[in-house]
Amino acid sequence: MVDHKQTEVLEHARKFIYSSARLLDRMRFAYHFENGGKEQVLHALRSYQNPDGGFGNALEPDMRCPQSQPVTTETALMVIKEVEGWDSDLMDGVLAYLKGITLGNGGLPRATTEVNDYPHAPWWTTEQDGVASLNPTGSIIGMLLGQRVRTNFLNEDWFVKNVSFLWDCFEASVPGDYHDAVQWMSFLGNAAVDADHRAAKHKLELDDWLAGPNGIEKNPHAEGYVHKVLDYAPAPDSYASRLIQPEELNLHLDWMIGNQQEDGGWDISFPAVSVAGHQEWRGWLTVENLKTLRAYGRI
Repeated sequence: MVDHKQTEVLEHARKFIYSSARLLDRMRFAYHFENGGKEQVLHALRSYQNPDGGFGNALEPDMRCPQSQPVTTETALMVIKEVEGWDSDLMDGVLAYLKGITLGNGGLPRATTEVNDYPHAPWWTTEQDGVASLNPTGSIIGMLLGQRVRTNFLNEDWFVKNVSFLWDCFEASVPGDYHDAVQWMSFLGNAAVDADHRAAKHKLELDDWLAGPNGIEKNPHAEGYVHKVLDYAPAPDSYASRLIQPEELNLHLDWMIGNQQEDGGWDISFPAVSVAGHQEWRGWLTVENLKTLRAYGRI
């Protein structure tokens, strides 16, 4: 039997995507829900890649600069991961770029000062170049560890230095917020349990943090810039899923469906840089939410 409510959610979102989302997110929607091909997604992604192999050009809507940025390249890897595009030649450029920006003692910068010359969210203002940052190093290295198609770089000096940098970060402190926790989850979710049991030790620390007062927001109606159950567990196989009870999950899925806007899209919970940036985020978020609803059998 067809659930008409579920059909309505998807059809309403489809209208929003095709009327208001950027090409990349239209292709992502088509890939997930209309039997679209991964090559169409990767072709749309290609326009954001620069000659240095990194990604810029407002792929991350809060950074409007054309130059390649580590966080924008992280966004590109998220797209490559979702369509299993690791065999694409886009990855040749990505790996070259990451090797080039890896700092002497490991770690990637959070952003470069070039971001300051263009409209950007205030949290991306960068005072100094060449400062290693957990964000986005953990997410990027975690995604690269999680795939099995491109492995020839895993023992290269730049990659090994980044892995070492991350272990040092985890030894130094627990996550400070959701954005730190994402880095931990990405890396630890894909790191092998090594001889000195660092991965197991830090997973316990991460799990304690996720379950604590600064971790997963369990109230679906909490307002403001908070990160809730489905931010941490957008699919059943997510790192944090085992920390969430079925009743909590259902409450948040109901809340997500209830927050679909009249135009069919979902809105962001933080201030946008511009009208264009706002709309770009909405297209991205709408595809992400649809993926989550489908993963849990709600559409």
